[in-house]
Amino acid sequence: MKKLISIVLAFGAISLAMPASAQFAKPEDAIKYRQAAFTLLGNHFGHLGGMVQGRIPFDAAAASMDADVVALASKLPWHAFGAGTDAGRPNAAKPEIWKEQAKFKELSDKMQAEVTKVAAAAKTGNLDNLKGAFGPAAQSCKACHDDFRKR
Repeated sequence: MKKLISIVLAFGAISLAMPASAQFAKPEDAIKYRQAAFTLLGNHFGHLGGMVQGRIPFDAAAASMDADVVALASKLPWHAFGAGTDAGRPNAAKPEIWKEQAKFKELSDKMQAEVTKVAAAAKTGNLDNLKGAFGPAAQSCKACHDDFRKR
């Protein structure tokens, strides 16, 4: 069942990501898309964080599902930071994103690599393994937020 969910999520991400750049008729559309992707990512990463920090009971199946969603969602928002998407709808993106594209890409790639490790750790069903992978992933998120997010 987990494999089926992963396959469906992967197929969904591919089908959404491929036409996504073409669907951004307005900068506001790209901003809404990336905000939705980050909301999805943040909600599932936050649920994992609650388990890691002991605020909510550890549930191996839920952790695995959350981690799979995070790994998938981590691939979605980046193409929605195209030229001209720094204006329009209110958003938390700093102007440095468009000035420091190489650094922004480096940090996004690092985050994607770290959340892939979280997904692998979650699949073990062991909370200690998840804790070990979660910290570096959270740090990779924070590094990008520190440099490129307004709030």
